[in-house]
Amino acid sequence: MIWLAVPAAAAGAYYGLACVAAAQRGAGAGGRGSGEGRAPRGISILKPVHGRDPHFYDAIQTHAGQDYPEFEILFGVSDPSDSAIEDIERLKRNFPVIPISLHVIRTAAPNRKAGVLAELAKRAQHPVLLINDSDIRVPQGYLHAVAAPLEENGVGLVTCLYRAAGESTAARWEALGIATEFAPSVLVARLLGVAEFAMGSTMALKAATLREIGGFEAIEDYLADDYQLGAHINRKGYRIEFPPTVVETHLGAGTWSEVWRHQVRWSRTIRVSRPSGYFGYVVTHATLWALVAFAGGQWIAGAAALALRMMAGVWIGAGVLEDENVVRRCWLIPFRDMLGFAVWVAGLFGNTVEWRGQRLQLRSDGKITPAKAQRPQE
Repeated sequence: MIWLAVPAAAAGAYYGLACVAAAQRGAGAGGRGSGEGRAPRGISILKPVHGRDPHFYDAIQTHAGQDYPEFEILFGVSDPSDSAIEDIERLKRNFPVIPISLHVIRTAAPNRKAGVLAELAKRAQHPVLLINDSDIRVPQGYLHAVAAPLEENGVGLVTCLYRAAGESTAARWEALGIATEFAPSVLVARLLGVAEFAMGSTMALKAATLREIGGFEAIEDYLADDYQLGAHINRKGYRIEFPPTVVETHLGAGTWSEVWRHQVRWSRTIRVSRPSGYFGYVVTHATLWALVAFAGGQWIAGAAALALRMMAGVWIGAGVLEDENVVRRCWLIPFRDMLGFAVWVAGLFGNTVEWRGQRLQLRSDGKITPAKAQRPQE
């Protein structure tokens, strides 16, 4: 039965690499990413918006309150009656010296977010573009941190790790997975030289670089616009940088069914975007493989895998991301892992997802088309 220890050993090695990656990030964080002393560049913040999240105003306020010499914020909505418009107008009143504009944009792009971004980019006034999700909260100094690496030769895009907060039990479980499962996977990928992806939490790039890849029009057929933006830029020979800055997203008070749908959509999107990485991800489910090892009497391998998994999750979640949710709920990590494995299995099957009020069909190349409506039964 010794072969039952092999998956556990592989999972333990993976989380050992996650600890190495966390240590390297901590050692390299000092003095990086602050942007102080760099020549400031004007930044256009592009914010595609679809509906109003409960903490939307708090999130956009952290952008308007940045201490940066010159920047503007462009909001784009597809619906002139979007509920977020009220908060955008409030932001304009509360920050009258910041150029803040609202644009109603009709787009036929399969990915409406990318279609809106394409129009916002055409209206941007500055040489650096910054895109992040509408619910992202950022710390002071954020604009300096993401703009500074773009001054280095060979850097084409800057993206950031993020932590999440939630108001319901289901949302807090999802946040725990982001901090202790997703973030370690990002750091391990970087450690192993897999660095062609960006995250919707932050995507900063030069407008000239965007034009070089064909604009947002080049990725408007894909659901994973953040991954595709990074991949297109990486193919041009540019590096993608991760400054030490961590941003925050708020998951609201989602129900278990909402969290499940969101997680499965995410998994299916990753599967069609990076199939080899997705199937290889099975080795990362350390809790599952530890239980398999225990069942086969391989106690040392199982215990080592579980210990390394817990150590990496707490180190990265609480230490790197500074996520208080991890500190309070670290004992739930093994249970969250089993839910994560169920999501991974569900992500293996099916090619339809629900996103921003649309039901979409995922193609094997990662592109999307509207899903065909089912014919009602007679």
